[in-house]
Amino acid sequence: MIMGVVNITPDSFSDGGHYLDPKLAVAHARRLIGEGADILDIGGESTRPGAAPVSLDEERRRVLPVLEQLAAGNVPVSVDTRKPALMREAIAAGASIVNDVTALSAPGALEAVAKSPAAVCLMHMQGEPGTMQENPSYRDVVAEVRDYLAGRVAVAQAAGIARDRIVVDPGFGFGKTVEHNLSLLRSLSEFRPLGGALLAGISRKAMLGKLTGREPQERVHASVAAALVAVQNGAHIVRVHDVAATRDALAVWNSVRTGN
Repeated sequence: MIMGVVNITPDSFSDGGHYLDPKLAVAHARRLIGEGADILDIGGESTRPGAAPVSLDEERRRVLPVLEQLAAGNVPVSVDTRKPALMREAIAAGASIVNDVTALSAPGALEAVAKSPAAVCLMHMQGEPGTMQENPSYRDVVAEVRDYLAGRVAVAQAAGIARDRIVVDPGFGFGKTVEHNLSLLRSLSEFRPLGGALLAGISRKAMLGKLTGREPQERVHASVAAALVAVQNGAHIVRVHDVAATRDALAVWNSVRTGN
């Protein structure tokens, strides 16, 4: 499945400021649906390296008007937030997935999701966005990320969130070097047993810039290649900016794989 990114922010690393106006954000989301997005992921707070936190009121002001317009459609909407209050409000407004870079670790986050029918994406992050890329360090990145996610899945299940409602995400670029990210990408199959589904979000990220020497808006080809490798290695969902290009690549791959 393809999750299309809708950043309602002034400072996201790839498209910050492009869709800050709710009308533009909704139009962009509908364009992604037309290109083949299976899920929309909308967020009002950038979590790029070095990003500053956004207040609840500001994040709410950015997200809810867009969510309310999109939730009435046929494509599930995910809210990308780490704030329990906004999780509750977004679910009430029609969000069917909570995508949390802190894996429901904030006080009240587990309860916000457990008391609803929403699915949740639990992501690994070493540190926090403001400083996470200063000196990421692991003895065994695959084992440590896997163990963390296994622990968060267990906590979520204990809180009443069924395993088939849980998606896990190793958190590419969230407190990881290029080498760490490549190790995780090679080993994605090790994460498949943890939750109901496995998500990979690599689209346009800095690791692709370091590998290709290209700026974020020029990383379409690298992003599609990364998404294809992620799916080949076990990802069920890829979170991407470039939906049409990813859809075409996966259509060819799937035809070769199935013979149809």
